[in-house]
Amino acid sequence: MIAKRISQITPSVTLEITAKAKELKKQGVDVVNFASGEPDFGTPDFINEAAIKAIREGFTKYTPATGTPQLKEAVCEKLKKENGLDYAPDQIVVSCGAKHSLYNLFQTICQEGDEILLPSPYWLSYPEMIKLAGAKPVVVKTDMQNFTLELGALKKAITKKTKALILNSPSNPTGAVYSVELLKKISELSLEKKLLIVSDEIYEHLIYDGQKHVSIASLGKDIYDLVFVVNGVSKSHAMTGWRIGYMAGRRDVIKGVSSLQSHSTSNPSSISQAAALAALKEGSACIRVMAAEFEKRRNAMIEELKKIKALKAIKPGGAFYCFVDISRTGMKSVDFTKKMLTQIHVAAIPGKPFGEDDYVRLSFAVNIPEIKKGIQRIKDWLS
Repeated sequence: MIAKRISQITPSVTLEITAKAKELKKQGVDVVNFASGEPDFGTPDFINEAAIKAIREGFTKYTPATGTPQLKEAVCEKLKKENGLDYAPDQIVVSCGAKHSLYNLFQTICQEGDEILLPSPYWLSYPEMIKLAGAKPVVVKTDMQNFTLELGALKKAITKKTKALILNSPSNPTGAVYSVELLKKISELSLEKKLLIVSDEIYEHLIYDGQKHVSIASLGKDIYDLVFVVNGVSKSHAMTGWRIGYMAGRRDVIKGVSSLQSHSTSNPSSISQAAALAALKEGSACIRVMAAEFEKRRNAMIEELKKIKALKAIKPGGAFYCFVDISRTGMKSVDFTKKMLTQIHVAAIPGKPFGEDDYVRLSFAVNIPEIKKGIQRIKDWLS
């Protein structure tokens, strides 16, 4: 009775393990949760107040399917000010989270049999979304010393069927940040091959060591026309549950995405849109506070991991994850994470669904005492 395309989809391991960790906590078990894919900060009060005000003023009805004019204008202002990108409101679609924006985009640009290039390690939902759109995910190995694409490997992966390349910088699960120099080279190759680029920039504000996020769409008018920028307020403003994401790009594709959304989810929550409007207009200070704290936590986690000889971790340049090599333990990622959760009550995400079975993803979206406690448990366990 189940459609073939659905039966081929792999359930999200992230959500499964996170749910298991929460269930153990409810039972009174002291679980250190390195599995979380969301900030542990509360949504800032001024954003909450904007939502409450919207409710009290009766802003609880349908909005235009692709978002309110005010929010789309604010997205345009944000992209201009922070990313040097000129978009008009009719080039913007506001959706129910950045994940929804990505799903809509793949459904709109993919024909049956198209190939989408997927740098590995990759966010585990990308290949499933691509398959649901009738296309084929083609994995391209990155340089495992820094988790960014090598131009030679990218060129080799391009065929006549290649439609697009996914870029995720900073990356989930590795925290890798693409340099301007590498982005320029990828841009030149994309122009030569007429390759679309899906630029997932959801972690752009969580970037460390004085680095600056650069959107590949800002590198020139020609590449701008090939790029679709996807972003949202979930990670930057601790608003994961509010479900507001957005995408920007060419009008013909945006029109297709708009039609799809109008017949599927219709508009995102009106109340969440009011909250997101406040976040984009007034939220820069809270972003800086969270990013500074995440950088401290990253440093603490890396220092603790260095004490474990069986593990190897490369310091991430952004996001809030360490992608840790566990190959010296002799275990594969699913076995490692299951044993770790049941035996020492530390939750993490296996690397297998991210394309790398010799790795696990540890989130530092927890406070520093918890980080030290969790890594110490792992050290004692592996000893």
